[in-house]
Amino acid sequence: MTGRPVVLITGGSRGIGAAVARKAASQGWDVLINYVAQEDAARALATELQATGARAEIVKGDTGSEDGIAAIFAVLDQRFGRLDALVNNAGVVDRAERVEDFSRARLDRMFAINVIGKIRCAAEAVRRMSTVHGGQGGSIVNISSMAATIGSPGQYVDYAASKGAVDTFTVGLSKEVAAEGIRVNAVRPGIIDTDIHASGGIPDRASAMASAIPMQRPGLADEVADAVLYLMSSQASYVTGAILNVSGGR
Repeated sequence: MTGRPVVLITGGSRGIGAAVARKAASQGWDVLINYVAQEDAARALATELQATGARAEIVKGDTGSEDGIAAIFAVLDQRFGRLDALVNNAGVVDRAERVEDFSRARLDRMFAINVIGKIRCAAEAVRRMSTVHGGQGGSIVNISSMAATIGSPGQYVDYAASKGAVDTFTVGLSKEVAAEGIRVNAVRPGIIDTDIHASGGIPDRASAMASAIPMQRPGLADEVADAVLYLMSSQASYVTGAILNVSGGR
């Protein structure tokens, strides 16, 4: 135990999650990096953070399954013995399709990871952080998306709907645990230049959509991470139930 605060970042091996991990470590946090398939990336990131003096560990676990979530929090308890912040970042997008072409399997996967997984991870965090359960309080930051307000017609309506659920969950949970020392907020990234677009079959989507963004450029993972670190920090001590757009005005 180092005495430093501990943050668990789901889906933390790359993109926004990795950017949050780097900034958290630089600001005095120890970090547990969750991954599903990208073990090499997660291990390389942990090694990078350890070189800066942070304690950084990795844990494999699919947040879309109960076994995966149990594995993540078992490692958290064994290796750190505390939790001060959860960054509920793990999420998926699928290939661009119209609603009438969505399969049930696609929808089950989308909501298992993007919605149910976030709710279940938050529940485990509350059990560890709430003063009602003997905890010392903490912060939960859910990663939503501007898709929740735009709807993503013709591409990812299911993804947009899942992020709308994240927004509603953020507001409800924030009120439920506000008197228990836990702040719950969300960040809504807009078009961010990460490899999530490639997983949706449109690898150049970020640059191609620049003209539709008022600031005329896609955002960077680091810019989203700055917002997350603010919400995790004591500077946001009176902020809960907030949803912060990081979207270049879109």
